[in-house]
Amino acid sequence: MTIDSFSDDTEVIAASSAFCRDARYKDPSIYDQANKDPEAFWAKQARQLQWMRPFTQVLDWQTPQAKWFADGTLNVADNCLDVHLATHAKKTAIIWEGEEGESRRLSYLALTMAVNQLANTLKHTFYLNKGDRVTLYMPMVPELAIAVLACARLGVIHSVVFAGFSAKALKERIVDSGSRVLITADAAKRRGQLLPLKQIVDQALRDDDTTIENVLVLGHIGAKSQCQMQADRDYDYYETVQEQSSQIASEEMASEDILFILYTSGTTGKPKGIMHSSGGYLTHAHFSTKAVFDLKDADIFWCTADIGWITGHSYVIYGPLSMGATVVMYEGSPDYPKKDRFWELISKHQVSILYTAPTAIRAFMKWGDHLPKAHDLSSLRLLGTVGEPINPEAWKWYHQHIGQGRCPIVDTWWQTETGGIMISNLSALNPMKPGIAGLPLPGIEAKVLNEKGESVSEGGGYLSLTQPWPSMLRGIWGDEARFRETYWSKFDSYFAGDAAIVDHDGYLKVLGRVDDVLNVSGHRIGTMEVESALVAHPAVAEAAVVGMPDEIKGQAIVAFVILTANQDVYEGIELDLVRAVAEDIGAIAKPKQIVISPDLPKTRSGKIMRRILKSLVAQQELGDCSTLANPDIVDTLQKQLQLQHA
Repeated sequence: MTIDSFSDDTEVIAASSAFCRDARYKDPSIYDQANKDPEAFWAKQARQLQWMRPFTQVLDWQTPQAKWFADGTLNVADNCLDVHLATHAKKTAIIWEGEEGESRRLSYLALTMAVNQLANTLKHTFYLNKGDRVTLYMPMVPELAIAVLACARLGVIHSVVFAGFSAKALKERIVDSGSRVLITADAAKRRGQLLPLKQIVDQALRDDDTTIENVLVLGHIGAKSQCQMQADRDYDYYETVQEQSSQIASEEMASEDILFILYTSGTTGKPKGIMHSSGGYLTHAHFSTKAVFDLKDADIFWCTADIGWITGHSYVIYGPLSMGATVVMYEGSPDYPKKDRFWELISKHQVSILYTAPTAIRAFMKWGDHLPKAHDLSSLRLLGTVGEPINPEAWKWYHQHIGQGRCPIVDTWWQTETGGIMISNLSALNPMKPGIAGLPLPGIEAKVLNEKGESVSEGGGYLSLTQPWPSMLRGIWGDEARFRETYWSKFDSYFAGDAAIVDHDGYLKVLGRVDDVLNVSGHRIGTMEVESALVAHPAVAEAAVVGMPDEIKGQAIVAFVILTANQDVYEGIELDLVRAVAEDIGAIAKPKQIVISPDLPKTRSGKIMRRILKSLVAQQELGDCSTLANPDIVDTLQKQLQLQHA
């Protein structure tokens, strides 16, 4: 399948009648209402929140700047905490579990008190004011959510840096944001090993050339005694916070005031500090959580993303907590201490909604069907995927072996820049097509455009969001020119940077980044399509495809392949895989080279770093590899490529 075509034999699967009967959104007129008057639609969603001063203006749109509900004021932490205390004070807000099975539960009342104590610390010990910045470099523990909400309580802008980033990457983000305070922990746990966060922080601040005035250190794993605490700069979290009052007034925030900065990957060039507003962002997070996940009061919601990423911001903290939901936070990896850890957690905590990444799902497939089968997954009622396009084989495995054929799957497309889900079916209204994201959400206008910027009614092209939406990025911190150049220079509308196909039903199939669409002899081929064809082979557990320069074709295809757990390399397996791609897509898509590998370079969140694979095949500098969970695999792949080229 090339980028310009769409399969006519795509399987269509509808949610069960029982799910549809009980769903929150089952009236298809919601799409018509949103299309007819999108501003009225979003105003209705915004009024589901608690406003200090109700808004009278809905949208002021001066391309590329949008102002939503600009004359209204609210506090985001109030909407995630205080609004629930009258009815849900004793309800569990966060279920936390560590790698070794240790667990904690925080009620909405306990979470609110902890947030207020930390907010008082930031205000009265560190003298932070509205608009100041705080960097959070922490493990996946409740105190990270507490810190995020404490910042929101005060109108202090938070910048969460994923705790897998290096000292250099951390410093880069601190300097760019101009943060005055950094909150960290002594260490984090990962696969039984300790990641010395405080040591990394000390390295980042070593030259004393940042704006950081104070560091608050959480004693998470009992290694604080091994930390070097700098006098007059470093403070013990518990000693400092626990003496504070659990009462504090919330800062009244204009809807357009910045809630947080979140940096996109700094692997190529300076990282971009994406800015999100208060009222618009929360409106979309609240609505999309409710609509896409059909979230209800009794649900146990587990989004497996780290809060260091936008998915964790929107669907671990802000969206679910604004609805008074119970969320699961897990500090650990899916394969430690055993490869059935996720299924064990679902059974233990009776998780009803699971939202995870295609990369993880493909790993689960590789590890075997017997692992989920050994656990009671009957509490699940809806599944979701996020982070990259999911291939149909992984989708079907997820549906059959995890959802047991009864759970609808929401295949979601969105970005750090969009703030929330843009494309996903509403399960009671739209049937599912494996590997195809589906329709734009009500109130979202997403189209496939050709090179001239004209809308394509059926076929492939560039995915663009052609009307403003409440949670759209408000810019790049300190770099207005880059904001305009990056997102608004190709078309009059927001260009997502992804390629997509639209079918006769208006469903959108996202192919991935435009730079991940290969040009082979003039034919545009999505890397995901080749990867999907490879994974369909019974010997293949996972695959990643990149392009390499080719004098004749322009680009040739190189495929990196991980075999299934019990599969041995046999003579001719590479030819079998090439044939499989040719049969599924066509001869034009045949890989020039297949590399059998025990693993692929991945971040600690499980995302394949195709940038490194591209650099390997092009024999270029690899750039920053500090975010890799498995850096040794780079040397392995280099040696294999050298052997094949010899």
